[in-house]
Amino acid sequence: MTYDFDSSSASYEVELNRAISFVGQDAIVFTEAKAHALLALARERIGDLENASALDVGCGIGSIHRSLAPQFAEFQGVDVSTGLIDVARANNQDVAYQAYDGVELPFEPNSFDLAFAICVLHHVPPSQWAAFTVEMARVVRPGGLVAIIEHNALNPLTRLVTWRCAFDEGIVLVKRRRLEGLMRQAGVRDTTSRYILFSPWRSDAVERAERRLSRFPLGAQYITYGTAP
Repeated sequence: MTYDFDSSSASYEVELNRAISFVGQDAIVFTEAKAHALLALARERIGDLENASALDVGCGIGSIHRSLAPQFAEFQGVDVSTGLIDVARANNQDVAYQAYDGVELPFEPNSFDLAFAICVLHHVPPSQWAAFTVEMARVVRPGGLVAIIEHNALNPLTRLVTWRCAFDEGIVLVKRRRLEGLMRQAGVRDTTSRYILFSPWRSDAVERAERRLSRFPLGAQYITYGTAP
């Protein structure tokens, strides 16, 4: 990782909102939009989530878990930062959290129906991207879903946000095709991507339009996903 998140865990959300303030929306708006996109994808690929288990790799302060966790039978989060984990525990008492070393996930193979990471990979050194992806695939049951949400390096507003954000200093953004290749190398089958967050304003009409535009590299972020081997 390129930033000491432990030292700023209490101000994490404040810094994120400062970085995106020029778009006129708080971070929670985009967090909720990503939750909707991830849940739609999970239902599409897994089906009924009431008996499903999910793991958030690099969960941060767990802001998205208020929307995601109630939809699953089991929901867990891990992060390399104990400070962020402490905040996540305080915010989401029904979610199981633990810190880990950022290398080996503390779970047996085939433990979850879904493993996902949201805007985490760009904080990982590129030399470790392949191992990170392999670990995610390892803990997902065969036929389960592996999903990674990342910044779209082709979107100029996304680049502006990362330039303004203190904890994004020194990051390397991973491009969609590179991430798809990493997933395939990890054995993830039927790997593909869709773009999300085309607009800072949210409504049912906007979400419908974004679904139609999901093939075009215009969204602020994208989801790369596939089936665990």
